[in-house]
Order: sequence, then C-alpha cells, then structure tokens
Amino acid sequence: MIKVILADDHAVVRAGYKMLLQNSEEIEIIAEVETGEQACKAFVDHNPDVVIMDLSMPGMGGLEAIRRITIRDPDANILVFSMHENTVFVDQALNAGAKGYITKNSAPDVLIKAIKEIAGGGTYIDSDIAQHMAFQKARDQDTPFSGLSTREFEIFCLLAEGLNTSEIAKRLSLSYKTVANYTTQIKNKLNVKTVAEIARMAISHNIVQL
Repeated sequence: MIKVILADDHAVVRAGYKMLLQNSEEIEIIAEVETGEQACKAFVDHNPDVVIMDLSMPGMGGLEAIRRITIRDPDANILVFSMHENTVFVDQALNAGAKGYITKNSAPDVLIKAIKEIAGGGTYIDSDIAQHMAFQKARDQDTPFSGLSTREFEIFCLLAEGLNTSEIAKRLSLSYKTVANYTTQIKNKLNVKTVAEIARMAISHNIVQL
C-alpha cells in the first residue's frame, strides 16, 4: 500500500481526494491536514510514502512546508496538487524539493498515476505544464522570479495580494523585522521600489489576479 497524507485547507476538496483515491486498492490515506505546519508534523509522525500538498494554505504555505520537509528528509516524496497553473509556481515548488506537480484541472486518473509514479521513485509533471516549461526553456525565458528563494517568493505573493508587513509576519509566524528584511531583498532582486510595483508585476505575470 502507498501511504498518503493529504494537505489542503478545504475539507470539501479533501473529501473529493478521498473518494477518488479510495477507488485505488494500492493507496491508503493515513492523515489529513489543513496547514503547512500540520503537514510538517504529520510527515514526522506518519512517515508517508507520498504527501499531496496544496500551495495555498493558511499559516505556513505549501512552498515553505515542502522546503522544511525536504530539508529534514531529502528523499521525501511530495506531489503538489494546486490551482496554480503558472510555471513560476511549478519552478518554485520543484526548487523547494517537490517531486511532482499537477493542477486541480487535471483528469481524475492523473492524480492516481502521479502518486504511483512518485511513490516508485519517479517524478511527475502535468503534461500541459511540462510542455509550457519546455517551450519557455527553449526560448531561454527566465522569469524575473527565478532569483527569489522559496520564502522570498511566498512573501512576494502575499505582498502582491495586499497584506502588510505585520499581517505577513503573523501569517508566517515570523518577526516584523524578518519580513521587512525579506521585503527589502525582494525589491532589490526585482528592481522595484514600492509594493504597488510588486503588485503590478504579479498581475502582469498572472501570479495574482484582479
């Protein structure tokens, strides 16, 4: 049996996962969590074969949870299952240590196929996303966000969504000063001076939507 942890903050979505995965006799859901912090703890407690990780969760986001889990165990098998189709998120997730990435628009059987592939030591990228990434690389199009660390990208997204430094610090359980320092680094790396410019950049690259 492939032991799986579900990490998604929407109970209805997790229920849908369970109904789908219960159709496979090879997969067993051993835990469900709804935050990145809980995902990290559940990984230690349950030693799963695969973690299905959403990126957008309250508190520590999925990207940071992936980073922390793979620092603890470089062989951890993490499959991102996200609404984000933008290849910027795919790059960030893979750089953080994920072994696969599929979107919530994927056909139902793709999730089962991806779990089995990753549990067997392979990787799995949604075919449409993989094609888009290959096209970008063929044209040598690095995004402006390639130089951001996982934590910097996470804070960039929250800034772009309109959260202020205090709100981000609370959301990510960081100090105000730490977030302020990250914000300065982000602005320097992206060559912008204001949060408004960050928001415009995020919108123009379809990272956040109006």
